[in-house]
Amino acid sequence: MIPAWSRITTAAAAVVLTASFAALPGEARAAAPTADACHTTDYNLPRGDCGSFRQTFAENFNGDRVPLGSFSDCDHNADTRRAYCGGLKGDYRANWWAYPRGWEDTAKSGADGNGGRSVGGTYHPEDTVSVGPSANGDGRMNINMWRPESGGDIHSAAVVPKKAMEQAYGKFSARLRVTKPAPGYKSAWLHYGNGCEIDYPEQNWTDTITGFHHPCNGGKQGYYPTKARWTDWHTVSTEWTPDSVKFYLDGRLIGHATRGVASQPLSWILQNESALYGPYAAAGSSARMQITWVATYAWKGK
Repeated sequence: MIPAWSRITTAAAAVVLTASFAALPGEARAAAPTADACHTTDYNLPRGDCGSFRQTFAENFNGDRVPLGSFSDCDHNADTRRAYCGGLKGDYRANWWAYPRGWEDTAKSGADGNGGRSVGGTYHPEDTVSVGPSANGDGRMNINMWRPESGGDIHSAAVVPKKAMEQAYGKFSARLRVTKPAPGYKSAWLHYGNGCEIDYPEQNWTDTITGFHHPCNGGKQGYYPTKARWTDWHTVSTEWTPDSVKFYLDGRLIGHATRGVASQPLSWILQNESALYGPYAAAGSSARMQITWVATYAWKGK
């Protein structure tokens, strides 16, 4: 894999089956997604294979708590399936990795080709990533990025389901929302390497969700905007096969790319970082995302 700081992106970027969620009351209930991620409804974790995709991992965070500080000591075998965070235990050590403390994010490193921004970020999984129950009792992974009161770098967070590392083709799904948006923070969940790149979902958290496909052979990128706000619950899925990359939002196809589709193994990175355009994050600011479940699949072939 290409190190995090050498990634090129755009400015606009085993199986563990746990108990399904009970119906949730009040404002936390989101509109049920339609035929996506094996026809999930509401907060239910998808189970089993999905058409031409074989499920390899599924997590709804209803197990052990993972307090702040646990996603630490993550330099071991970085960017490989053997990677691990020494601060994690049990299933979380076996199934999750994070970009180690001190790696520069895209805005900080200038890996987007623009030479870096005045305010960028460095990865700090130890003080940005935790897992625990919400106020409604269901488990969630919490991504809480922030910038110190004194200024300096944003504390960014990129987490990686290890079953989706170094994999060619597959389906990659999650259910998420941003509970606290703020200027200067974004996501670019991606597969990348050797000039190929798949970015979905991507965009500033104060904007709307977008997908991008960068053909391996160069040329014009695929650009797939939506009107969906990060602050609503959404199910996002990428389906990658030898012939195409498809992007789904709440079961609806929002993009289909067929040029320069990657054929080599790539890793799925749930990358959350400082914004590449627009206002900088203010000193003392923070922004928060919650993830209710993640599911990954391998392609069965034709």
